[in-house]
Amino acid sequence: MEKDPQKKKILTNLQSEDSLMVIETIKELRETGNSSYIPVLIELLHSTDNPEIRQKIIRLLAELKYSDAIPRIVEAIQDKKYASELKELVSVCWENGLDFSQYLSLFVDLVIESEFMVAFEAFTVIENMVGKIDDSYKNEQVEKIKAAKENATTEKMSLLEDLERIIPEIPEQKEQQF
Repeated sequence: MEKDPQKKKILTNLQSEDSLMVIETIKELRETGNSSYIPVLIELLHSTDNPEIRQKIIRLLAELKYSDAIPRIVEAIQDKKYASELKELVSVCWENGLDFSQYLSLFVDLVIESEFMVAFEAFTVIENMVGKIDDSYKNEQVEKIKAAKENATTEKMSLLEDLERIIPEIPEQKEQQF
């Protein structure tokens, strides 16, 4: 890892057997904010059985305000290792209000392929997207949804039908004016 003694201390504290030490360190990270710790926190979320630690990590991720956190969260969502945390990882994407619009395809796939609770969280991420998205990209996603409806469960059908209507309403990507 890094030579930075503060970072080393934080990493050591996050891996401590002392749950109070871990919780205090998570609180400290909430205040100092540094997205480079996200992979460590997600690994801890995956490995701990302590409900309070899990809840503190999820809260921290849900309140992130730094856009450099987006690719780190997306990477964890795509990692099969974290399948048991998928619902929580997807839900923090809409809770934190960051712009995940460039990952529209990922969230559409999650709605189509995941169990209902994960699909519902992914649907909510899409429903809350505010970033501008290119029309052709949106159309590709709508076509994917139409194809998925042929094999969809009754439970998911309403999500897919709503997405068909919602996705075209996401603002179009405009050419930048100079």
